[in-house]
Amino acid sequence: MQIIVILIAISISLALFFLFSFLWATRSGQYEDTYGPAYRVLFDDEEDKKSKINQKQAECK
Repeated sequence: MQIIVILIAISISLALFFLFSFLWATRSGQYEDTYGPAYRVLFDDEEDKKSKINQKQAECK
């Protein structure tokens, strides 16, 4: 019977930890920009290619 009480206490503390983590994440703005990363993935390739070309040109000189 004691193990059930211990398991309930552990599960409640774990649930509270996840609840506080979620509340902290929402208050710090983790979920505010939902569309930006989707568009950033599409346009990162051009910048990466330019920086790689510049690095190769600098190495050749």
